[in-house]
Amino acid sequence: MERVVGKVVTVEFDGKRCVHSRNCVLSHPEVFVPNVQGEWIFPDAATPEAVLQIGLNCPSGAIRVRRNDGAASSDAAPVVNLLRLRENGPLALEAPILIGGQQQVASRATLCRCGHSANKPYCDGSHTAAGFVATGEVAAKDSQPLEQRNGPVEVVAQPDGPLKVTGNLEVVSGTGRTLNRATRLFLCRCGHSANKPYCDGSHKAAGFTAPGV
Repeated sequence: MERVVGKVVTVEFDGKRCVHSRNCVLSHPEVFVPNVQGEWIFPDAATPEAVLQIGLNCPSGAIRVRRNDGAASSDAAPVVNLLRLRENGPLALEAPILIGGQQQVASRATLCRCGHSANKPYCDGSHTAAGFVATGEVAAKDSQPLEQRNGPVEVVAQPDGPLKVTGNLEVVSGTGRTLNRATRLFLCRCGHSANKPYCDGSHKAAGFTAPGV
């Protein structure tokens, strides 16, 4: 974990959670300067509001930003819990997250659904080299509005099986369409389901192995 304290905001970066650093570098090259010796994160190079927005836009929680006076943080819980389907990529969860019974500091995480990550249940970008293909625009299911749209969401990786996710959650496509509303889901993490993002039991025939979390 890298931690850089600026005049107004502090930026923390967890390289093990990062899956798309190039997006940050391209959108804010004044804040993130790659391939240099020594310091490469410069919190004071943009407005505090812009740097906070970087943290809020980070789907993996690899970048976390907070004001030094405690007035705002990218770790703040969202008003609506969302699970976004990344085209040919991971599941991007935005909620107060518990993984394996432990509360996560960041309210964002990208979860592997290709089966190849070396950092399960988190995505590590392995889907690209693996040639993983999975649409982010699946057909919507009939679902009713949830009585509550926020609150804690717990993720439990089943041994050699899917991700069991419980809590108020809205599943949305990469373009923002609502696909499902649920309080319990079993999500594919082996990459073989014919009903992605949902588990259909294919992990058994595929011989998928991964520890429970």
